[in-house]
Amino acid sequence: MSSLRARLLASLLGGVVLVGAAGGWVVYRNALAGADAFFDYHLRETALLLRDQPVEYLLSQQIAPADAAYDFVVQVWTLDGARVYLSRPHTELPEATTLGFSTVTTAEGRWRVYGAQALTRVVQVAQPMSVRSQRAAELALRTLAPFALLLPLLALSIWLAVGHALKPLGRLTALVKARGVRSSAPLPQTPLPEEVRPLVAALNELLERLDAARERERAFMADAAHELRTPLTALYLQLGTLARAGSDAERAAAMKELAEGVQRAIRLVEQLLALAREAPRQPPPRAPVALEPLAREIVAELVPLADARHVDLGLGAAEGLTVTADPDALRTLLRNLVDNAVRYSGEGGRVDVAVEADGAGHARLAVSDSGPGIPPAEHARVFDRFYRRAGTGPPGSGLGLAIVKAIADAHGAVVALGSGPDGRGLRVTVTFAAQPAV
Repeated sequence: MSSLRARLLASLLGGVVLVGAAGGWVVYRNALAGADAFFDYHLRETALLLRDQPVEYLLSQQIAPADAAYDFVVQVWTLDGARVYLSRPHTELPEATTLGFSTVTTAEGRWRVYGAQALTRVVQVAQPMSVRSQRAAELALRTLAPFALLLPLLALSIWLAVGHALKPLGRLTALVKARGVRSSAPLPQTPLPEEVRPLVAALNELLERLDAARERERAFMADAAHELRTPLTALYLQLGTLARAGSDAERAAAMKELAEGVQRAIRLVEQLLALAREAPRQPPPRAPVALEPLAREIVAELVPLADARHVDLGLGAAEGLTVTADPDALRTLLRNLVDNAVRYSGEGGRVDVAVEADGAGHARLAVSDSGPGIPPAEHARVFDRFYRRAGTGPPGSGLGLAIVKAIADAHGAVVALGSGPDGRGLRVTVTFAAQPAV
């Protein structure tokens, strides 16, 4: 059942019926115990009353009609076991039993029997146990009949009460439906039941996160449009320069500038796409990633760029270090770090990539370069999108470290900036959380 009202009605009525059935069973057992005591008393009194009566009296009276109502059967036996009197025929009757109370099983069912001995005979009064069960069931049914008649009224009362209790949810639903697509104002939490307020609070938190995400996306789009305008304008101007070239040398120079501009635009678009992929979203499936092969892959990929700039690109990797992460995201992180280091090292510079572990069991990626470095006062600023230090030589978009920070945060890793070898250049470390032992 998808309806909350129907579920509550079924649950409450089911509980009431179960409790009623349990109560009925208790009433039945109590009534049966009372019937046993009552009928046992009548069996004994009847047997004692008839014990001293002559058989001729029994034949003339044929037992009181009250006894017939209880299905009592009277038998009189001689001391040697011959039956001399039977009050009424029956399909199966118990044979002579011990004196006093006993319960006898026959083909017709169980009988309750009381035997009393006179001087020359035994008077035996018997009653089927089914009579007692029937009387106890009738008493239990009479007790539960009013409850059964009131059950539909109880169901209606529950239905109306649940409907009244759910009205705040209906009002909340109407309020949510009436909101505009761009509305992020919090939903009112009063007057609402205590059980609904946590849901409304969670919805308000979700609205806040969506509003913040929308603001980030708006700021990202504005920054991206601003950053793309400059290289695209430069490409347009370089096309004009190429069209106006009057000699092969001028045409070659214009082509070189145009190619470099296209490369810068391509890199900017790639970084914008990488940053957009790392925006808050559903985390992709993660798997164990070996850091040493990953570092070798990225270094081999960027060796041509390092050779073109005469940069000594080296790798020192400890084997066996593994982290649980998104492999593609880690490739993007390390590629940005190594690419930045190669570009900012300058001609004849040096870049070292290291995969290492500290004493606490953390895996670490480290990239060091011999470039100009970053002053400590600007360490926090360089992680902002599109931020570039004044006077920075190589052209760029200011997105590399922002992408690294976003990927590290998504993996619970810590990015730290420090000085490179011999206190020169920059060293960027990404330290991952300790991995659980397997």
